[in-house]
Amino acid sequence: MFEAWIIQETCRELQSDGERGLTRQEAVRRYSIHGKNALQEKRKRTVIESFFSQLNDPLISVLLAAAVISVFLEETSDAVIIGVVVLLNAVVGMIQEGKAQRALESLKKLVSPKAFVIREGTLQEVEASTLVVGNLVRLETGCQVPADLRLVESTNLKAEESALTGESLPSDKSAAFIGQEGMPLGDRRNIVYMSTIITAGRGMGLVIATGMDTEIGKIATMINEGKEEPTPLQKRLGDLGKVLSILSLLLCAALFGIALLQHRNIFEMLLTAISLAVAAVPEGLPAVVTICLALSVTRMVKVHTIVRKLPSVETLGAVSIVCSDKTGTLTQNRMTVERCYAGQRMLSVQELSDQEHGALLEGMALCNDAVLEENIGDPTELALLELSRHFGKERTQLEKLMPRRRELPFDSDRKMMSTFHYKGSTGVTYTKGAPDMILKRCTHVLIHGQRVPLQPGHSQQINRAMEQMADDALRTLAIAMRVGDQEPKEQGLTFLGMVGMRDPARPEAAGAVATFRQAGVETVMITGDHVDTAYAIGRQLGIAQSREQCMTGQELAQISEEELAERLAQVRVFARVAPEQKVRIVTGFQQAGHIVAMTGDGVNDAPSLKKADIGIAMGATGTDVAKQAADMILTDDNFATIEKAIEEGRGVYENIRKSVIFLLSSNLGEIATMFLAVTCGLASPLRSSHILWINLITDSLPALALGIDRNDGRLLMQHPPRKPQESLFARGGLACTCFYGMLIAAISLTAFFLIPLQALQAQHLPFTLENLQQLLAQEGILRRSQTYAFTVLGMSQLFHAVGMRDVSRSIFKVNHLENKLMILACVLGFLLQFAVTEIPVLIGAFGTTHLEWQEWGILALLASFPLLAHEVMAFVGKMTSRSAG
Repeated sequence: MFEAWIIQETCRELQSDGERGLTRQEAVRRYSIHGKNALQEKRKRTVIESFFSQLNDPLISVLLAAAVISVFLEETSDAVIIGVVVLLNAVVGMIQEGKAQRALESLKKLVSPKAFVIREGTLQEVEASTLVVGNLVRLETGCQVPADLRLVESTNLKAEESALTGESLPSDKSAAFIGQEGMPLGDRRNIVYMSTIITAGRGMGLVIATGMDTEIGKIATMINEGKEEPTPLQKRLGDLGKVLSILSLLLCAALFGIALLQHRNIFEMLLTAISLAVAAVPEGLPAVVTICLALSVTRMVKVHTIVRKLPSVETLGAVSIVCSDKTGTLTQNRMTVERCYAGQRMLSVQELSDQEHGALLEGMALCNDAVLEENIGDPTELALLELSRHFGKERTQLEKLMPRRRELPFDSDRKMMSTFHYKGSTGVTYTKGAPDMILKRCTHVLIHGQRVPLQPGHSQQINRAMEQMADDALRTLAIAMRVGDQEPKEQGLTFLGMVGMRDPARPEAAGAVATFRQAGVETVMITGDHVDTAYAIGRQLGIAQSREQCMTGQELAQISEEELAERLAQVRVFARVAPEQKVRIVTGFQQAGHIVAMTGDGVNDAPSLKKADIGIAMGATGTDVAKQAADMILTDDNFATIEKAIEEGRGVYENIRKSVIFLLSSNLGEIATMFLAVTCGLASPLRSSHILWINLITDSLPALALGIDRNDGRLLMQHPPRKPQESLFARGGLACTCFYGMLIAAISLTAFFLIPLQALQAQHLPFTLENLQQLLAQEGILRRSQTYAFTVLGMSQLFHAVGMRDVSRSIFKVNHLENKLMILACVLGFLLQFAVTEIPVLIGAFGTTHLEWQEWGILALLASFPLLAHEVMAFVGKMTSRSAG
């Protein structure tokens, strides 16, 4: 509201004096009521709270239940193994805690620790944290604004607000400005904000907000209150955990019913039920997913991406909208001269020459207050210095030949500045400013090095050039000069030329936008900058093709959520938006069913970075607040790096999907093997220790190898992103899981029946269920039969893993050396499976028996059936594709 009030109204509202400030007693009284000018801290989770929060997961709940029952049944080894798995996952999860707290800590670091205040007419230096509403604060060039202030006095004041508003240029500030209530932050010229920097001039202001009531405090509140949304993979794994939980309960209930019907030992069947529950849960899956994501994070470091939150890698693969800040993300956050008008013609920067345009280049360098070596000053002046240096016109060298004697500073009424120099004994004035204002004061124009009278035709050409630059959203400045005075004069000037500049688009950004579109990912620009500037960059990068695809923050504030949902399908550029509006836009896309990535580098981007499904901050130019609120950081600030990250995310999801299908088809094989045998009244083909061994040892390494498999990036980026609701079993995944699960069960049961069948044949007994039950009741036959089933089950899953690398291609067409971990996993898996039947200690622990070489050959042949089935299906698929083609 203060932006719409005159100074006297502000003083009355704040009960303060615009010249003498508050009294010491009043300042102390207000401080005792309102407290420190500081950001509030969110209560941090304790280590114990963080640890237990990691256990709030359906998969973990099933494992913990199995562990508790195992302890109750004195199956200690099973309980210990499960406990270790749960502990490791909880520790990994704890490391990812605390983003919001760290973001607030970074926000606190931005707050100025000192401030100059006037109390009872006396200037004092105080701690910024002691400021209260109504304090009168003095501002000077280079200082950081200690609170939100309504200006009461200003002289050529400019504030760098890009981190808060998104504007690439410092904002002109004026105490005399009166605005409209509720106007965008970047348009409130009579207010300066906490944490912004004064880049030029001086001023005085009354404190209108402190601490969490400031604009940066509101951002801190949004970060603090933002909720962590689960990633698509976490949702799918959560759903899977619920399904497996229900399946485990149903299996246990079914077995209990069977035990009653068959009059079997209840205790024995309870132990079998636990074994089935263990078989239903892929114990190694959480660890495999975590390790796959962690290895992917390591790979992404090589492409200049730091991932702060592991699941973010997978989320990238599902991204369908990339919402990007403009300044510093799509652009370079560095003003650059793109075009010049001199000698009555439009020129590119490359067409300038020192011989013909020397006076213009000298004017750029000398009529300038910036310091290029230290990168200090107005970005437009830095751009002029950079251009003049390119042509050998160094300001420091020129000022030795033409020392500055006087100057007329820039002000918002004249819209120009002038510097006066001596070249030998001759006085020279250089003037720089708004082209229309400069042109009014010119009587001559420099053409091909000759000073000629300014004719109406010349003025018309200059105005047309000015309009052309304005249409291209270029910021224009004109340079003029006057020779032969003893002091600077801004009349009777000679027009030297005009430059058009902008914060240029990153050269790689257009290609990245085009690649995103090919991959089904739309790019949306969200910025605090002016709509014309935003649209020009958007059109250049291919984000927007027409002005109708742009929307301003004021328009956004006036429409309902329903209208916004309709407009989101078309709008691709949002300009002059406030931080809370960025969050609203991101939320709108999410409610429309999109997975949203948000990129940014400023303080104003932090809430939307946190709200997005994945927040991406710039590492080199980004503020600490943005980095801490983000899920990942681009160390090279290259927008195109997101393309590589999305490709990596899609590859990670495909690999995790392969791992999940592999593990669950293997587990289905275990469940079907046991359930079918038990329902037939037979002894259990597997012991619970066998299942844990397979799930944690034999299965986990191949699953991990599938998780780090190499994918064809070109193919991945030629398809649209998967839908957020897509199941892990979509695209034939369920059929694959069921087929291989039942095949593994069939060969495992075949192996289990081999010994009893041999005994029946030797004793000339008929093959009946009763005879099988009697033979399997004998300890020796049961133990050997379980060893057979255990061995085939373990080895078949290793063969199955090899085929799962690419279900559509023959294993003879796949480069197996690309995945050395799979080779290692299979070799190690076969050795470990061999060890549990040949090493006495392990034989005793797992209840197995020694096998002869002939037996190994028969069992290996049975175990290879999944691989043989894979080859048949790959061949059939190939033939079908050819026929369709």
